[in-house]
Amino acid sequence: MFRRDIFPAMDLFGRGLSARLAREAESTATAPGGRRSRLLGRAEDQVLVDGRYRIGQSLGSGGEASVHLARDVVLHRDVAVKLFHPSVDADDARLRRLEARVVAGLNHYALTTLLDAGVDRRADGSHQVYLVMEHVSGESLKERLRRGPMEVSEACWLGFDLAEGLAYMHQAGFLHRDVKPSNILISDQRSVRPVVAKLTDFGITARVGEPDLSDFTVGTAAYLSPEQVEGNDARPESDVYSLALVLLEAMTGEPEFTGTIEQAAFARLTRDPRVPAALPPRLAAVLMGMTQREPSRRLDLHTVAVELQQVLVDDLVRRRGVESGVVPEDAAASSGPPTSALQVVPGQFDRMLRLVSTVLGVPRVVLMLHGEHGAAPAAQLGWSSLPRADQVAPLLEAHRGGAAAFQQAASGDQGLPEGQDSLRSAAGAPVRDAAGRLLGCLVVLDEQPRTFTVVETAALAGFADLVAQDVEFRAAVRRALFPAG
Repeated sequence: MFRRDIFPAMDLFGRGLSARLAREAESTATAPGGRRSRLLGRAEDQVLVDGRYRIGQSLGSGGEASVHLARDVVLHRDVAVKLFHPSVDADDARLRRLEARVVAGLNHYALTTLLDAGVDRRADGSHQVYLVMEHVSGESLKERLRRGPMEVSEACWLGFDLAEGLAYMHQAGFLHRDVKPSNILISDQRSVRPVVAKLTDFGITARVGEPDLSDFTVGTAAYLSPEQVEGNDARPESDVYSLALVLLEAMTGEPEFTGTIEQAAFARLTRDPRVPAALPPRLAAVLMGMTQREPSRRLDLHTVAVELQQVLVDDLVRRRGVESGVVPEDAAASSGPPTSALQVVPGQFDRMLRLVSTVLGVPRVVLMLHGEHGAAPAAQLGWSSLPRADQVAPLLEAHRGGAAAFQQAASGDQGLPEGQDSLRSAAGAPVRDAAGRLLGCLVVLDEQPRTFTVVETAALAGFADLVAQDVEFRAAVRRALFPAG
């Protein structure tokens, strides 16, 4: 345990009762077959808690509690019972405030449901504090990853469920603060989806915006956000950052920040998480947006959920298109959408441009597409209306020769070309179809002088690829629905 004023990130186990709950083992119900509980010994399957819950095999055990598969003899159903060790005061009101009351007020498919809570007072004067939760048949994400990393589609479904669940928690006024693989359950019930996930263990939950007056930071070192490492209070964006680290681990099979507690915690203050280059550009952009060091620049959970859905849709369309032959890959590559057919629906690229702005930290973004009368702005962010072509056209000169990406900075007291005195730097990437033909350019502009890093220009190029895929897909759909002749 570490004081915030001395080592602000190093108390990773909690405050007061929260400290004890944070050290619990693999939380709630997982697949049967765990260790026997030291609390109940060899006769554990004969114990009846509060005259109702017949305790069975252990599902996990920690310093303050153990979780067991149990049978509700009243309603004849399997449940998961968390049994707190005798050291937990039966009259400790904080227990119910921090976990029981919190979970009881939450009702969402991606959150484990609290069914009951109480104190079993025995004739000998001893007591047993317990919580009863729904039993999720399956395994934790931590156990699942022992078999290897997930497929991208599996990770996207996982992330979608968790983003939805966390967004619901935040709207209800609570932060989770301990999003990690051992607190995520994956159901083994049959579904049309490859993964159905639930978030569990609300022992160190806190209210949104409630100042933390204790001396310690809670959480798990490998999944803390930068602001938590620095000793600041957690906020909704902290859960977003932790979720991104979980998704990266789900797809790589390894935690992003490893080493000792100190190394794992402080690493995120010196470098950003590494996003694999092999990931789909849209997914890579989402992960980059979720792991911005400045909390206010991170993507909100609604955007995360929508973008993960879109990654799944893109993958499904690509797979079914190739399988059915409706949009053959070779046909798309050979013909591509003709420049005269580049039609933009109002709002088509709004979400994409907001994502570009968030990830790259720029106030203005403009998408130029070629049409019958040359390049013209097709979508923008940061202007009150679409800028004139001559306002941004000079920025396109660098890519006309085929450069993968470019950037331009103002010199002296002059702004960028064509009277854009308030804009001091810009970068762009060409939008090309599968055949390599130029469709347009995606340009970002900043009011501050800056040099865009290699990683940032690569991200911009990835966004440009996403634009090209969107344009090509819509053109292919139009050709399929309205064939010429």
